[in-house]
Amino acid sequence: MKRKIAIAADHAGFEYKQILIKHLEENFEVQDFGTFSTDSVDYPDFVHPAATSVENRDNELGILICGSGNGVQITANKHQKIRCALCWMPEIAELARQHNDANMISIPARFISKEVAIEIANKFLSTDFEGGRHQNRVDKIAVC
Repeated sequence: MKRKIAIAADHAGFEYKQILIKHLEENFEVQDFGTFSTDSVDYPDFVHPAATSVENRDNELGILICGSGNGVQITANKHQKIRCALCWMPEIAELARQHNDANMISIPARFISKEVAIEIANKFLSTDFEGGRHQNRVDKIAVC
């Protein structure tokens, strides 16, 4: 059974979202939360449903894309069970999974190449949380 991945973007991330979906759909079941064109949109309209799907475990992990990566990351992290990391290089995505148990990442489409975006997604989806000493820290992130 393929792992289920959520993906969402705003208008600035639309092109990268389409490229990532095409790249990932061979090995993953990708649920596309939009946007579905380059027309200007409000990113929270797409990020909240994607984050909720990860929070509820309908999707295992999630990838968000916007111009800077900041807006979508801030929005996703409003969800209690989401740990979304802004990733501009594969090594950041790897550490976000290993040390922070990130379950979503945001990608800054206006600042990296399409090839680097693919590398970031690959690294994020192929890296496991190390647990151990990191688990105690992750347990302290959520505000109850």
